[in-house]
Amino acid sequence: MKNKLILCCSILLGCIALLPGCTDKNAIIDQNTEIPNHNWTYSNSAKFSFKIDDEKLPYNLYMNLRVTGDYKYSNIFVLISQSGPGIKNASKRFELRLADKEGKWLGKGSGNLYSYQEPFLVNHMFPAKGTYTFIIEQNMRDNPLREVSDIGLRVEKAGH
Repeated sequence: MKNKLILCCSILLGCIALLPGCTDKNAIIDQNTEIPNHNWTYSNSAKFSFKIDDEKLPYNLYMNLRVTGDYKYSNIFVLISQSGPGIKNASKRFELRLADKEGKWLGKGSGNLYSYQEPFLVNHMFPAKGTYTFIIEQNMRDNPLREVSDIGLRVEKAGH
């Protein structure tokens, strides 16, 4: 009986491990980085690298973010830097609205976590094939910025 239970658990875990590869064929990357202790410091930037194989296609890029219900602001400012073939360390500041004027969270809630996936480059054309790196840094006055759970990047082929 114990061996059957171990075998069933092993098969289940194996199937779960294969699921991410079957999810979305248009996603080039959809990766999140956990923020230690939910305290995002200036020095704790999130770095994401991915390969573009077809520079003739447009891509949509999204910032993924999860904050707790105890996050004290209705927005967040981030710096997003990119580098790669044909790009020399371009950096831009973005604002993401997290709550409305009444304080209601705009993200998808699950327990005490609120998730956001917001586009910051739409129908973006990469200048060449190759590996690109994006770095996301918090750009608020608080250091550390408390109650930020995860930060991430999603890159997908546009219009598919």
